[in-house]
Amino acid sequence: MEKRTPFQPVFWVANFLELLERFAYYGIYMGFGIYMNHLGYSRGELGIIQTIFLIFSYTVPLISGTFADKYGFKKVLIVSYLAYIPSILLLIFTKSFSGIALTMLSIGLAAGIFKPLISGTVRAITDGSNKTIGFGIFYAMVNVGASIGPLVMGKLRAISWNYAFIAAAITIGVALLVTILFYKEPERENKEVSLKDKMRDIKTVLSDRKFSVFLVLLGVFFWCPFWSFFNLCAIFIDENLDTAALYSNVSALPLIGTWLANFLSEVGEDGTRKLLGETISHTGYFIMIFQLFVSRVSEKFDGMKTFLFGLLIAAAGFVIIGAAAYTAPVIVILGIGIFALGEMIASPRIQEYITWIAPKEKAGLYMGTNFLSTGIGAAVGDLVYTPLSGYYVNIGNPEYIWFILAVHLIVGIGAIKLFIHKMGEFKELE
Repeated sequence: MEKRTPFQPVFWVANFLELLERFAYYGIYMGFGIYMNHLGYSRGELGIIQTIFLIFSYTVPLISGTFADKYGFKKVLIVSYLAYIPSILLLIFTKSFSGIALTMLSIGLAAGIFKPLISGTVRAITDGSNKTIGFGIFYAMVNVGASIGPLVMGKLRAISWNYAFIAAAITIGVALLVTILFYKEPERENKEVSLKDKMRDIKTVLSDRKFSVFLVLLGVFFWCPFWSFFNLCAIFIDENLDTAALYSNVSALPLIGTWLANFLSEVGEDGTRKLLGETISHTGYFIMIFQLFVSRVSEKFDGMKTFLFGLLIAAAGFVIIGAAAYTAPVIVILGIGIFALGEMIASPRIQEYITWIAPKEKAGLYMGTNFLSTGIGAAVGDLVYTPLSGYYVNIGNPEYIWFILAVHLIVGIGAIKLFIHKMGEFKELE
């Protein structure tokens, strides 16, 4: 293997910014289903707000990526923070359904502006020798933030939900200062073009029938079950598993068990300690530890085959999560870990794949269209699986939703393989 090019300083600054933004984003989002339940809203109402939030989070990058290519990543980063901070603070003051919906729409807008900028930075400053490890580090930083955020916010919301929202706003404020002081615009080949030209470029990209079909397939068969995991796992654990038993299982771990269980839990109204659903219902712990190792192994194999293998592993994780309702609740952690392995294999690899079929000067544009795919999947998941999970809860079988999601992924593997057989793979550019 050729010698890897060293990473520029802006690579590490950008990854730190990703960590901070994911801390705030997931700190709010992972507990949002629990928050809506706390306010007395149904799963159907939760699904509507999640749909609004995720559609904006993952379709706005279609536009923000083009602004980043035209005006510079740093300026657009600052705009995203200035939209983020007041939107998060509005959650303190609004409790009505319409008010929460509009507030989450605003947060989704801010997140959508931010999303393509760091991956676009990584694409602009990596080459063929360090791209897989670069995106592996990027994805690890995503998950450091996504792990610490729900931990901190979970402990804070046990005291007051307002404390969690304030902490998220402060974190975005820190990201604003770091960007102003330390982020240096990455060098990349770019031509001065009008916004009209950029919009024409979007139309050109999406008019590519093969690429558009590929984006839809990714949305329906990867991003839909992926986001359904994050939408449903915390509330499934919190409401449908014995969280007191989970506390006992974690506290039985040698050396740090008692401390860790206390840190991940709260004392319930009956005086019993119970694990907080959002503190364990994500993949970040596993990804922080294993992502670089998985990236080093996966870089040796074909990108698309590796991606599909990751989907199969994720499906196995869903089955185990569902089985936790029949067996010991603690196996939900094993299921989350198996799903995390599938995510580590599939998600950074497909992001790398998309950006490397794009010309370097259009990295932000292509990542924007990739986020459109994510928006499609998120909308399908929220409109179908969140209300469906409520139905299965009502009939006494909340675990069924996980078995259906596993089947969804397996069908998706077949659909993508059929697409490749009929239309062929894309060529990665140098």
